[in-house]
Amino acid sequence: MAERSNFAGGFSELRALQIAVCIAGLVPVTAGLAGVVFGAKAFGADGELVTLDSHVRYLSGLLLGIGLVFWSLVPRLDTATRVVRILTLIVFIGGLGRLVSLFVSGVPSVGMQFGLVMELVVTPLLCLWQSRVARAES
Repeated sequence: MAERSNFAGGFSELRALQIAVCIAGLVPVTAGLAGVVFGAKAFGADGELVTLDSHVRYLSGLLLGIGLVFWSLVPRLDTATRVVRILTLIVFIGGLGRLVSLFVSGVPSVGMQFGLVMELVVTPLLCLWQSRVARAES
């Protein structure tokens, strides 16, 4: 096993990555749970539109599931490269869809802009970091 690199405070790089994934996982878990529980109203849309509400709750359930799977990987992030890459691809593709909406429909709310940054920047960076840690740990 390769020697673990340490960050300030004696944290290993793996531990720092685990903490970062736990914190970043708050976004899909809380947004997903809010969407499942409150439907389209959680995101400022009219929840009376039955089809929209149904779709928002479904997609929120997927978001919640993605966040929970990321969290489930935390104890073994140094060996979960394949799953992290698959989840990252799913999140990134979703972010591309949100980016299309930005160009077609205009700039969304700050919360949706935050989601866009999480999907197209933060999650891919965490994936690259995980790959680096996995290589160092093997």
